[in-house]
Amino acid sequence: MTALLIALGAAVGAPLRYLIDRAVQARHRGGFPWGTLVVNVTGSLLLGFVIGAAASGANGAGDNGFAAADGPLVALLGTGFCGALTTYSTFGYETVRLHERGETRAALGNAVLSVAAASVAAGTGLALAAALWS
Repeated sequence: MTALLIALGAAVGAPLRYLIDRAVQARHRGGFPWGTLVVNVTGSLLLGFVIGAAASGANGAGDNGFAAADGPLVALLGTGFCGALTTYSTFGYETVRLHERGETRAALGNAVLSVAAASVAAGTGLALAAALWS
């Protein structure tokens, strides 16, 4: 059952990643991978929230009446959806391509900005979930 939930989440996350990436890139000139940055930061925020919800209230509803994420929901949203929405391989590939094209500053900026923004987003998601379910 868990594998099916992961597959279902991924079936939504992967096409959404493509659509968001294309929509964001269409609005920006140049070769900087803004679309990948957006999906990775968004996915990190959501994953932080899902994991935070599971950790904060896995034993039932919080004070606000919302049930926190449980195992199947973590599989569906965390592993499946967020796993397919975010893309470390594309981030790595695009960073290397920037460097190969002689855009070393852009490559370094992409690496630093992506890791920092995604880390902050994940922490923000965790904090939001903790605030809701604590």
